[in-house]
This record gives sequence, structure tokens and C-alpha cells, in this order.
Amino acid sequence: MAQAKISAKASEAAQQQSGGQLHGRFYRSTSMADRSSRLLENLDQLELRVEAFRDAASAMEQEKEILLEMIHNIQNSQDMRHISEGEREELNLTANRLMGRTLTVEVSVETIRNAQQQESLLHATKMIDEIVNKLLDDLEDAKIRLMSLYGACTSDVPAGPIDQKFQSVVIGCAIEDQKKIKRRLETLLRNLENSEKSITLLEHQKSSVRQSYNSKQD
Repeated sequence: MAQAKISAKASEAAQQQSGGQLHGRFYRSTSMADRSSRLLENLDQLELRVEAFRDAASAMEQEKEILLEMIHNIQNSQDMRHISEGEREELNLTANRLMGRTLTVEVSVETIRNAQQQESLLHATKMIDEIVNKLLDDLEDAKIRLMSLYGACTSDVPAGPIDQKFQSVVIGCAIEDQKKIKRRLETLLRNLENSEKSITLLEHQKSSVRQSYNSKQD
């Protein structure tokens, strides 16, 4: 009889312990799910901040390029050629100081690429470099070719022909690289346009001087 009571109590205790374990296991599972959900929410919020951080860094990278280009354009502008030597020297010192300070800011946003995207970027860069290296040989032809490359990078209807080969190469690049390639072409075309204006103005001035000289001779 006593043995039967002991066995009954032991069985009851075992059931209670088993129920407690099950209850505890269920509680822990619920707690882990809540924690996982909170962690995932935090990571989602951090992802938004990371992308905003990269966008801000990219904007700074572009601003650096724009500042350097603007300083360079001022140094090579026609206005700089039509002031006294002393004033030009002083302005160049200021421009060089600003350029030096701009260059002290290092901004770099690395783009994640797979092997195919890396190869496409190298190919696209090579195609642009080949045209740039021949700029002095034929300025007009280089401009036409660069415009055909730029037309391949824009969603707008281009004014001229599109380099289909270059377009297929650019499509294989990472999205961030596509934007950088387009910006580089825009910068090159702006510089070419400024160069053409300078050349045209210089030729006009030479022509005016020749006409004035001829009039005096007559």
C-alpha cells in the first residue's frame, strides 16, 4: 500500500515536471520569436540609414568632382587671359589653394560587383579612354564619338547616333557604375564644349586683329 502511494506521487511529480518543461519550452520559443522580430526590425531601420549614408557619401564624391572642375575652368577661362599678369598670378594662387584644400578631402564609395560587372566596367572605361587619348588628334571626331557613348547611357531620346556596342557593355555594369560612367561622359562633353568656345573666341580675336592690321596697311 505504501509502495503504491509512493509510485503514485512519483508519477504525479514526473507529470508536473514534464508539463513544466513543456510550458517552459513554449515560453522560451515565444520569447525567441519576439527577440528575432525586434532584431529584424532594427536591421531594417539600419539598412535605411546605411543606404542614406552611402547616398550622402556619393553626393560628396560628386561635389568634389564638380568643385575641381569649376576651379579648373576658372583657371583656363578667357577672362583669366584678359587681365594683368599680376592679377592672373594672384588669382591662380587662390585657385591652386582651393584645389589643394579640395583634394585633401578623401571620399570613396566602393561598388560591390561580380566578375561580369567588373569586366564590363573595365571594358567601358577602356572604350572611353581610347577616345580621350585621341582628343588632340581630332577634336570634332572625339566629340561626336563621346556623344554617341553618352546617348547610350541616357534614357532620353538622343540627338545623334547611339553606340550600340557601348550600350551593351554599360548594361552589364553595376547600377552605380552606370551612373559614374554617365557623369564622366557629361564632364568630358562639358570640357570639350568649353574648349571649343575658347578656340572659337581665340580665332575670332585673331581674325579681328588681322582685319585691323590690314585696314591700317591699306
